[in-house]
Amino acid sequence: MLTPTKFVAYLLDRIEAAADDKIFITVTADRALEEARAAEKRYADGAPASLLDGVPIAWKDLFDVKGTVTTAGSKVWARAGVRDKDAGCVARLSAAGMVTLGKLNTSEFAYSGLGLNPHFGTPRNPNDRQTARSPGGSSSGSGAAVAAGLTCCAIGSDTGGSVRVPASFNGTVGLKTSTGRIDRTGMFMLARSYDTIGPLARSVEDCALLFHYLQGHALPLTRRQALRDLVLLCPTNIVLDDLTPAVERNFHRSLERLKARGATVRMEDVPSLTAISEITAAHGTLVAAEAYHEHRELVESPLVSEIDRRVVHRILGGKRMTSNDVLTIQRSRQVLEAELRRQLAGALLVMPTTPNTAPEVAPLDADDELFYRINQLSLRNASLGNPLELCALAIPNGHSDAGLPTSLMICDTHGNDERLLAFGQEVERALRSN
Repeated sequence: MLTPTKFVAYLLDRIEAAADDKIFITVTADRALEEARAAEKRYADGAPASLLDGVPIAWKDLFDVKGTVTTAGSKVWARAGVRDKDAGCVARLSAAGMVTLGKLNTSEFAYSGLGLNPHFGTPRNPNDRQTARSPGGSSSGSGAAVAAGLTCCAIGSDTGGSVRVPASFNGTVGLKTSTGRIDRTGMFMLARSYDTIGPLARSVEDCALLFHYLQGHALPLTRRQALRDLVLLCPTNIVLDDLTPAVERNFHRSLERLKARGATVRMEDVPSLTAISEITAAHGTLVAAEAYHEHRELVESPLVSEIDRRVVHRILGGKRMTSNDVLTIQRSRQVLEAELRRQLAGALLVMPTTPNTAPEVAPLDADDELFYRINQLSLRNASLGNPLELCALAIPNGHSDAGLPTSLMICDTHGNDERLLAFGQEVERALRSN
């Protein structure tokens, strides 16, 4: 019989064997085995802590885990002291009986959609063993760990696509939660207005369970929403531009499959998406402004030479922004969020999660301008949802001819995470059916 202890020991062996893939930064083997033994005892006593008792999980290295250093993917932060308690969300899943395997690699300061890390190495995307490809970012290790079978699930963060891009590039499910739904105590912050916590897993149902326990609830509500009740609004502006052939083919196939199973699909121009893109082009991003405010002392100090130059470049973009820029973004996003809510009128947005499949790492490492361009492209669709306060779900929907995953994203308005997950389970079922 497979017990929690045996399963955790098996995964720890797999993690050790995959050390060269740079997916984990810290492995908490002693804690994992202790928690697995405790779960095993609860099962023997007939009193499991939750539906996820004994299930292994790993954490993006932005979250404090007692007895470890929180590096945030940074050589500078790696010199910080060992944490003396778990982050709020870590404590909640531990209380549910989940088993912490360790801390996962990330783009430095969680500020890149491509997942490259010059300090701890770039995690290998397991979908191509011949050529090193981007694992997506910033929750790079989280997506790669689930896809590689090193953990059942992982927790990442999403400020502009950092859960959904790794989900897309690695072929996992990823949930971007509504801001404020999950406790961020003990989490390294990039941009407080947008930072959200979200799971990556093998199914929408697993993400729904994790979302439930991350909020500290006792028993999950199990409900689904029939596809005949689903209205999907696919924007005809921005999100369908510059798609790779595989992404375009699989996306339209997915829409046809969903329509055949009862969903309604509306194809419409969505002016709020164009408006938020134009505001970003003219004024910059609130992420950059807040990241500079958050980390100004560090990037203005001699230690800046120890930080990934591409991350520094993006943070200093916030230094150049004026108060007019910041206020324009803040006020405009409130108006545009309300405008989008009116246009949706209960429908969900649908679009490709990323316009591209996982790019090769070597050219990105060699050419900063190419890196910035591909980073912006990879984040384009996902990042639209953060200033517009959407919750969003990335679901695998096929592969390219080279075997690289593609992904479909559905989005709902702020606070409707449960409804999104209920529909998401049926969307996933339709996409996986033959």
